[in-house]
Amino acid sequence: MPKKQANPIDVQVGNRVRIRRMLIGMSQERLGDLLGLTFQQVQKYEKGVNRIGAGRLFEVSRILNVPVDFFYEGVGAATQPGMSEPEGAPPVMEFVSSGEGLQLSLAFMKIKDAKVRKRVLDLVKSLAEEEENKA
Repeated sequence: MPKKQANPIDVQVGNRVRIRRMLIGMSQERLGDLLGLTFQQVQKYEKGVNRIGAGRLFEVSRILNVPVDFFYEGVGAATQPGMSEPEGAPPVMEFVSSGEGLQLSLAFMKIKDAKVRKRVLDLVKSLAEEEENKA
């Protein structure tokens, strides 16, 4: 039997839940406790495997302190015929929604010295160029 495909909008909403939860430093277990769910159910929501109902999404938005439309940001253009998301948006979302990407972003934002930030950026660009040259 073929595996059920997640709806792209459910994946988007789940991704946004994950990003916001991680940005505020909340664990899946804690969010689950606040919602009266297991962390496994939160995982399924975040992956888009299970759809988040309207009432539950409202509760999630309250707990994560964001408006409900936060979870749908960028969905409108991608779902209308002839329109697509701005180029470059998916890789950024993919990066920020990964654990390493989010940690890197949060750590980078803590660096206040502009010269140090520039040096970090130069280092990352240099490493990326080395990877490209290997390929």
